[in-house]
Amino acid sequence: MSKLKIVGEYFAFLRQEKKWWMFPIVAVLLLFGSLILLTQGSPLAPFIYALF
Repeated sequence: MSKLKIVGEYFAFLRQEKKWWMFPIVAVLLLFGSLILLTQGSPLAPFIYALF
């Protein structure tokens, strides 16, 4: 199953079930996850981890 299909199914679920309050939660979790992955090998990592 491709990743784009999963994203499409997620948005279809949000539209069908009217659960738009879930979108900001998932967006913030994805943002934090990508921030951690991108800064893992950089010198900024100790400062980023100190925020959490």
